[in-house]
Amino acid sequence: MKNLNILTRALFAFLLAVASAVPAADLVSIYREARTADAVYAGARASYLAGLEKLPQGLAGILPAVTLSANTQYNDRDLQFRSGAPASSDRYNSNSLNVTATQPLFRLQNWIAYEQAKNQVSQAEAAFLQVSQDLILRVAQAYFDVLLAENNVALAAAQKTAFSEQLAQARRNFEVGTATITDANDAQARHDLAASQEIAAQNDLEIKKQTLRQITGQIPPELAKLSSRFTPALPNPNNMDNWVEQASVSSLQVRVAQAAADIASQEVSRNRSGHLPTLDAVASYVDSGQGAGTLSGPGFDNTTRYIGLQLAVPIYQGGLTTSKVREALANQEKARQDLENTKRTVALNTRSAFLGVTNGVAQIKALEAALVSSQSSLDSTKLGQEVGVRTQVDVLNSTQQLISTRRDYAQAIYAYAINVLKLKAAAGTLTEDDLAYVNGWLEK
Repeated sequence: MKNLNILTRALFAFLLAVASAVPAADLVSIYREARTADAVYAGARASYLAGLEKLPQGLAGILPAVTLSANTQYNDRDLQFRSGAPASSDRYNSNSLNVTATQPLFRLQNWIAYEQAKNQVSQAEAAFLQVSQDLILRVAQAYFDVLLAENNVALAAAQKTAFSEQLAQARRNFEVGTATITDANDAQARHDLAASQEIAAQNDLEIKKQTLRQITGQIPPELAKLSSRFTPALPNPNNMDNWVEQASVSSLQVRVAQAAADIASQEVSRNRSGHLPTLDAVASYVDSGQGAGTLSGPGFDNTTRYIGLQLAVPIYQGGLTTSKVREALANQEKARQDLENTKRTVALNTRSAFLGVTNGVAQIKALEAALVSSQSSLDSTKLGQEVGVRTQVDVLNSTQQLISTRRDYAQAIYAYAINVLKLKAAAGTLTEDDLAYVNGWLEK
């Protein structure tokens, strides 16, 4: 039996050492997993590749078009003459091969469509970069949500343990007559509430893990925690107007909306050009043949070649072109208003993120001081209870205040980290390097 216990302890120590040897997943590693597993990012990449095809499609409208057509047919013809002449029958083959080349010389709408295609490609690139930045934010948000949920579970457990100790003490004091049943009941109520909060915290942790799993396809066994080396810093530059100005120029949301406005303006010109004539250079080669017949005589082969110009002048199309122009003008106005709204929204988000960073620094420092004060208050209250100047309720309140301050402190830190990334994203400069900077705050 003794040997079995030794073996069990050795096995446990080995498993613990193996588990400790597995490095915790950090923010950058989770992000790189998400780039290969996230369905939203994969869909955006496919949409981007589709958007790139707009350029060759637009270019096709100003390049030559060549078509080849061919046919062969068997003819069976019966003739009946009204003059009384004898009827006749023909059976013969006819074949033709036709090659036609058309080069647009003046088709203004095609040139405008080509310029639109350039803007559509730019829009697709900006949209994909925006999704890439959103992926960084989603990964960071999910990652820190898990860390915060883990912290809340630990705090709920600590609170439950503290209230359990106070409950046991209240019961002992009641049994010896140094406390009333009210103290015991109050401690029992706090303990039961803490147990409920622990269950809710564990449920929230599981939900946060599943959210991270939705992005990466799997839940890592352990996440790297925040390091004691973490020190919040103010934005650089520490000027809100500079960040707003940067966002107005570099924001990917603004770039997408600006491209949409440019495309809408070009659509107006493209539809107006529907009133203009078109001129094409056309060349054709036709090689045809027909078998012998009673009426058609002996079989023959025919070769025809021609080259020329083809002019088309639209005169009346039932009001279609005019209607399309009015539609394009309305869409142009909508795109212009959407652009203005996007600029205002980006400016608001930039200011909000900037204040989130600057206020986050101040809040973290204030909560650090509050943690020290809350701990001192709890220690003093416990000492006061021992000498009879503080009650059981005072100790419970001080304990709950300390736990609440710790929870607020953790939440402030993770909110600060997210706002650092949101500020970069609002300015349109968020990259993996910025994620690596935040990742440096974690334990390796």
